[in-house]
Amino acid sequence: MRTQSKIVIVFFLISLTTVVLLSASVYFFINRYSFTDFYKRLEIRGVVTAKATLDHEEASQAVMQEVRALHLEKLPEEQEYFFKIEAGKTFAEEAEALGLPLSFFKTVVETGTATHQAAEIFFAGIRHSGKAGNYVVIVSAANHFGTQLVSYLGTILLIGILAASAFALFVSLVFSRQVFNPVKEITDRVKEISSQSLHLRLEQSRTNDVITELEITFNRMLDRLETAFETQHNFISNASHELSTPLTTIIGEAEVTLSKPRAEAEYTEALHTILHEAERLEKITKSLLFLAQTGFAGKVQKFDKVRVDQLLWDVKDTIDKINPKNKVQINTSLMPDSPEQLKIKGNEQLLHLALMNLVGNACKYSHNQPVTVSIGTAADRVILVIKDAGIGIPQSELKFIYDPFFRASNVKEYEGYGIGLPLTRNIVRLHDGDMQVLSELNKGTTVQLSFPLGHYTLG
Repeated sequence: MRTQSKIVIVFFLISLTTVVLLSASVYFFINRYSFTDFYKRLEIRGVVTAKATLDHEEASQAVMQEVRALHLEKLPEEQEYFFKIEAGKTFAEEAEALGLPLSFFKTVVETGTATHQAAEIFFAGIRHSGKAGNYVVIVSAANHFGTQLVSYLGTILLIGILAASAFALFVSLVFSRQVFNPVKEITDRVKEISSQSLHLRLEQSRTNDVITELEITFNRMLDRLETAFETQHNFISNASHELSTPLTTIIGEAEVTLSKPRAEAEYTEALHTILHEAERLEKITKSLLFLAQTGFAGKVQKFDKVRVDQLLWDVKDTIDKINPKNKVQINTSLMPDSPEQLKIKGNEQLLHLALMNLVGNACKYSHNQPVTVSIGTAADRVILVIKDAGIGIPQSELKFIYDPFFRASNVKEYEGYGIGLPLTRNIVRLHDGDMQVLSELNKGTTVQLSFPLGHYTLG
């Protein structure tokens, strides 16, 4: 059964049950009140009748007869009975004659009042004590008005239940459509989206918070899927190019060299070319393997206490040896007083490699302009900020910077393989850190790293 149909049925049944229970309660209490009120009226008539009939004071009888005539309209099929209470009397004959249970008389004698219903006739009995003695006074009548009232009420309630049921069913259908129409529209829209049309998005023009949240979540998922497809495409394209280029060069150089006998110098030159391309291919292969290893969460790495400030100075020394023309400056103005606040738990070799990639890129893409590396702490985390004034990264390409082999469109003249940033991010993630890259074309790039302090426990 469809969810929409289930909602309609559940809403309809809840509404119908509520209306039926309410109507049944109203019918029960009105019916009960009608009978109770009628019995009370019969008892009052019994008292008045007893005083008017059994009391021998003429003045009293005259007054009672007048009250009865003025205020007590004769009821349908009204009858009055007077039975004297005598010692040893069982009222068996009287009960049989009136069709009343013997317990009715016993209750009247013992408690003073009793009621009974036989078909449409209602009986009310009272015990009257006067100058004439003790009597059982019984008044009977038909409650036509009450019966008609209750019957009419039952008819009205039944019609009300039917009308309320129809209305509840209508409201259930309308409500379910209003709830599921947006979902149906989303479903129809999603059916139009495929791997060839991942650019399509759901419209977010609704006021329903839940539906809007669903649309936003789905659109974000489409963003990730689109990026993943583009990433896969870029990786295949770039990886095939990066790997095939040195292989093509090696094969071509070998074929040309072997095509005919050559001088020793030509063989040497060809071997140098082959060696250079082979080394390039080896670097790419090792980078890919290292990238795969750091991206595997299950790989066990050895972690120790690492002081980030000392690590930065080691990176600076390495950069100075590789690129003496660099202008890397380490800003220590925000460093805390306690060295303990600069210790993180990590693998020093991996962290050194990650910082080398970032600082080296900053120097390379800024043509050795000043590069500032700042260190500080905030909220139990060590913060590193690497800022350069280089060529920057186009905004439209920032989402691809962590794709292996991806290189921005403005770095073609620079040597590189496009593996540094993905590798660095994997290392940062291994250390439960965060990495953010902000860049503006032709104005520079800022990379912020954040690591938790060393008192935490790595999983």
